[in-house]
Amino acid sequence: MVFNKEIARFAVGVIGNIISLILFLSPLPTFYRIWKKKSVEQFSPFPYLATFVNCGLWVLYGIPLVHPHSILVVTINGIGLGIEVVYLMLFLLYSEKKKRMKIFLIIIGDIIFLGSLAILVLTLVQTHKKRSTIVGCICMVGNILMYASPLAVMVNMPPFIILSVSIYII
Repeated sequence: MVFNKEIARFAVGVIGNIISLILFLSPLPTFYRIWKKKSVEQFSPFPYLATFVNCGLWVLYGIPLVHPHSILVVTINGIGLGIEVVYLMLFLLYSEKKKRMKIFLIIIGDIIFLGSLAILVLTLVQTHKKRSTIVGCICMVGNILMYASPLAVMVNMPPFIILSVSIYII
């Protein structure tokens, strides 16, 4: 039997996608509780907002115009983006008016950021390698923000401060 690098890459990618799907679905009990009680109680939206923008960044990274042959990156992060939209819709539906407006404005800001990044990278940067490098570096920052966002909830600190501390430690 001959080792095929492409088959191995695909197999590892599928395993990674399964693990990522489990990660995206892990807050399901929390959102079931929110739905049953019709209240977000003291739950913070920041981990879900961070995951929303992170998935959007990785979808941008995986499109063929930025990084060709990344179908697994696009599919799992597209699914994750959809899951996060559902979570954020529940937050919007069951939050108090003041909190709802804040969440809504952050979502709009995230969408504007993702759209602006896509337009700028696709129009100003000409090669796949440069596009992949630029968007990939931003994706790494998005990953740090996503994984650090629960820490911001624990210490009641804005996520951007956690991000800067995380980058400093790395």
